[in-house]
Amino acid sequence: MAEDKQAILSELENSVKTLRQEDAENATRRALAAGVSPVEAIEKGLARGIREVGEKFSRKEMFVVELIYAAEIMSSAIKILEPELKKRAEKRHVLAHVVLGTVAGDIHDIGKNLVRIMLEANGFEVHDIGKDAPTDKFVSTAKEVEATIVGASSLMTTTVMGQKQVGDALRAASINASYMIGGAAATEAWAKEIGAVYSGDAGSAVDAAKLLIGKEV
Repeated sequence: MAEDKQAILSELENSVKTLRQEDAENATRRALAAGVSPVEAIEKGLARGIREVGEKFSRKEMFVVELIYAAEIMSSAIKILEPELKKRAEKRHVLAHVVLGTVAGDIHDIGKNLVRIMLEANGFEVHDIGKDAPTDKFVSTAKEVEATIVGASSLMTTTVMGQKQVGDALRAASINASYMIGGAAATEAWAKEIGAVYSGDAGSAVDAAKLLIGKEV
């Protein structure tokens, strides 16, 4: 059984890495039939695969579209696991809760979505409030989920002040969460000016998030 289980977990990982959706779904069904824990199938199979895709993307060895497709493959496999997850009431180990959104007035979300994919693959619970998100939505969601980290993206210079507004609102509401910003309009200097942590891409966002919770990169 141990060998069979390891073979299935390896197939789950490889099917995501090699972007084979049908193989991922078939391996997921085999995992359930073999009695593999759904959480283990995710954490020791699917998530390992998407982490490698993310690392290759960071090294410019894979394209954005491939990372997004890998995330879709993982999502389709998790849907197959969901009934058994609910039945067992199993929960994945969560490193921290993160609220993530693109600031008000900015309708770009590809970068934010890549950050969400990579954070989730690395064990973070991400509460994505979407694009063009009002400042009060960042605050209310952070309160609701007791967020450890709040992340705000801005792609346009006309909306970058929204990042300052979010940071100011979080402090005014006495929310004890680390604040992280990114996006084409953000810079390291801007982050320092508004009291935030800067991340330039999805890979560095994961590293920054880990450092903020005291976990080694």
